Amino acid sequence: MNEMDPTRLQADPLADGTIAAILGVCDGNPDWQAIAVVNRQIEQWQANGPLATWKADASVAPHIADALESYVRSAMALPAWADPAKIDRAETLFIDYGMLSCTLLFCSSLPECYVIPDLAAVLHVAGQLEERTEYRIRSTAAMIFPVMMKGGLTSASGSGVAQVLKVRLIHATIRHLILRGDPCHAVRLGVVPPLMAAGRAASMHQALFAHGWDIPKDGVPCSQEELGYTLLTFGYVFLRSLRKLGLGLSHADEEAYLHTWNVMGHVLGIERALMPDTMAQAEAMFDKIQARGRAEPFEPDPRPALGRDLMQTMEAVIPMRAIRPFPTLLTRYLCGKTTATDIGIAGRVAWYSRWLFALFMLIVRAIDTVMRLFIPGFAISRLVTRIVGYQFMAKVLMDQTRPLKLPPQLLGGVDAMTNSWKADPKAPKWMNALEKRLTGRKEAQA
Repeated sequence: MNEMDPTRLQADPLADGTIAAILGVCDGNPDWQAIAVVNRQIEQWQANGPLATWKADASVAPHIADALESYVRSAMALPAWADPAKIDRAETLFIDYGMLSCTLLFCSSLPECYVIPDLAAVLHVAGQLEERTEYRIRSTAAMIFPVMMKGGLTSASGSGVAQVLKVRLIHATIRHLILRGDPCHAVRLGVVPPLMAAGRAASMHQALFAHGWDIPKDGVPCSQEELGYTLLTFGYVFLRSLRKLGLGLSHADEEAYLHTWNVMGHVLGIERALMPDTMAQAEAMFDKIQARGRAEPFEPDPRPALGRDLMQTMEAVIPMRAIRPFPTLLTRYLCGKTTATDIGIAGRVAWYSRWLFALFMLIVRAIDTVMRLFIPGFAISRLVTRIVGYQFMAKVLMDQTRPLKLPPQLLGGVDAMTNSWKADPKAPKWMNALEKRLTGRKEAQA
């Protein structure tokens, strides 16, 4: 283990202690029923306000009820350094860039999330028994939208804090099952041997429990470093992608966006040292963690399967064959050749698709550059990414026939927010009319 990377051995004492109090030491099979009880109880966490007085059901065993109630009271508070004005600004930006942010989630944030091999390995084993890619996308959206919707972190009616606390406890459960006990105890032991050489487990939890883990080589699963890196993919990578598309924000707006994700990171149990306040700090931290991950390969490498499945999911919602590879080509453009190689999407694409994409990017950048001399904020690139984002939103995230249905309360909030995206306030009427026609929406207001 590289002694310069202590965050790879650090997890989340509060959440880990909560799960350890519920499951105990997993010498034999864990208490699968207790895990089911926990999952049913945390599904009740739908809004921030009721968390302060939440009580487990009377039928829940006292040791489970006490652990969950104590966890909620301890973890729900925002940090003292949280700035409501910055959070409000970031929420406005998210709404303003809403459909575009869906495109960037698919084509930059998630692909970069797969780059760290040991993090990708956790994602792979945790999702191998699901419709993997769509399940991961929808579970990610189920956290991002509650956080970034108006009042998501700051109001009693918001659901960002409630949703993040669920995710935090899920991370602890994953760690506990893979390590078969509390992470601190597992770190002292070193290697957790696999229980099955081959075959498929009956459930995701059993797959985690049987998988095994090499702590001296790979650190603890869902470590502080991995959590901090994931936070960067939602904040820094999103902002970096806007810059690459010629849609970069002001420094103040970028820092407000990073700040909001840092507040979310605090609720998720991430240490403050892993939360950059500026784009320069974020870039340095992001590059450092990626370099470490690439220097220590994970065998077998789970990343190419994750990357290719993600691209196939996006291509499936694009009707025209010639432009089906555009998500792959956009991901290469936004993330770079090294990341594309890491996640297995650097292979050959049909020449006519590559030509069309290159021509499209060239024409869009030229038109945007000229038109902004006359119309500040004009962006064909914004129009196109909004159209693509709408397709992903409608056909993957909002489709309730897919795996992992969004909760009704969250679905209603997301639906209301997407209705507010029906017209781009920065675009002229003709562009909104074109967007309406290309997306097939019934109405849009300028």
